[in-house]
Amino acid sequence: MRRAALGASPMLLLALLAGCSTVAPDGGFGGVAGIARERIGAEPRLARDDAAGRELAQAVRETLAQPLGMEDAVKVAVLANPGLQASYGKVGIAQADLAQAGRLPNPALEFKHLSASGEVAIERTFTANLVKLLTTPLALRLESQRFEQVKLEVAREIELHARDTRIAWVEAVAARQALAYARQVNAAAEAGAELAGRMARTGNMSQLDLARQQAFHADAAVAVAHAERQAMASREKLTRLLGLWGEDAQYRLPEHLPELPTAPAELRDIERIALQQRLDVQAARLDAEGTAANLGLTRTTRFINVLDLGYVNQTTSNAPTARGYDLTLELPLFDWGGARVARAEGIYMQAVNRVAQAAVTARSEARESYLGYRSAWDVAAHYRDRIIPLRKRISQEVLLRYNGMLLSTQDLLTDSREQAAAVTGYIDALKEFWTAHATLEATLGVRLGGQPVRQQQQQHEQQHEQHQGHAE
Repeated sequence: MRRAALGASPMLLLALLAGCSTVAPDGGFGGVAGIARERIGAEPRLARDDAAGRELAQAVRETLAQPLGMEDAVKVAVLANPGLQASYGKVGIAQADLAQAGRLPNPALEFKHLSASGEVAIERTFTANLVKLLTTPLALRLESQRFEQVKLEVAREIELHARDTRIAWVEAVAARQALAYARQVNAAAEAGAELAGRMARTGNMSQLDLARQQAFHADAAVAVAHAERQAMASREKLTRLLGLWGEDAQYRLPEHLPELPTAPAELRDIERIALQQRLDVQAARLDAEGTAANLGLTRTTRFINVLDLGYVNQTTSNAPTARGYDLTLELPLFDWGGARVARAEGIYMQAVNRVAQAAVTARSEARESYLGYRSAWDVAAHYRDRIIPLRKRISQEVLLRYNGMLLSTQDLLTDSREQAAAVTGYIDALKEFWTAHATLEATLGVRLGGQPVRQQQQQHEQQHEQHQGHAE
């Protein structure tokens, strides 16, 4: 019996066909980080190992050394939240799938040893999947579109998490501010109740007015308890979104919410902005394009599903070595591929309708969020410019008349209750505005702070003109 070496030509052919397809060191996350940086003003970073994790933890602690502002909260969340870090891994998985799609399938080596009547036959078959080789460029294009779609989806998750973090920060700071004011009101109510009690004992206040003041004190005490519970719940919600625990969870918050801007953002054609800028709409479009490419791939391989070409080397004792090839083709006798094509067409129509639904949702949410934003600004501005100044003026006049013995103590106490209600209403109006502000940014996919809104609008209009020029 003698052995024959495998021919080098099949291996050489596959080596020439094989492309260089490697996995990026960052798993493709750099592109996602760039998109997020432009949209939320903070750059997420991937904790790939323990050293990177320690570096991120140090950056978080440096940020927490000062009172945590709104943008600082977003920065901490994109670095420390474990749920977001888990989402970042989707990009690496998609990038690995893309790299895998660009690699040729491993060939198969089959070895047979036969013996009969003293003769020994050795057969070696080296087989490669031709269909996989021919459709690799199509599969690579499909996975490339899928990779881009995953990046957009992860960037959208980051954007929505930043929105939720901003809203939670607003609620936590507003609850802290409301708690501080509720304690002031309770202290004033307690002092008023004591004063009312002394006046009632001397006959200078009726029992009805005394009961009213005592009821106001009781209500103020309950309001403090509610405010404490709300402040704790709001802070814990923010802590969860930040992804903090232990000593890091002892961060400090500002005493007050940011002041109301002098004027609201004026945006024209908000529906078009949302359709151009929203990442979920862009991801839906890429999904439809990838599904269309997949449909083309399904039609290409409809009839030829399995096509293997192999190199055969057969050695038989006392006989010359035989060489040839082996071709395996699946015959479409029962399955003509119609079901696969019909399934791909159904999936494609689903993707097309998802794009339409994403567009409808984006338009509606853009209108709703912008109207809510403008309404919240109007209400807060009304408190700032009308109600609060009027309450201050009334309080000054009441105090002057009380000092001049023109008003009673009951009038003074009643005015303090009304002024407390006005201040509480203004805090709530500020909270509603900054919540609507964060919601509008995430809904439209643009920042309303930093770069002037007018410049952003000009950029959107220039992009729209460019799109129109391409379409024409």
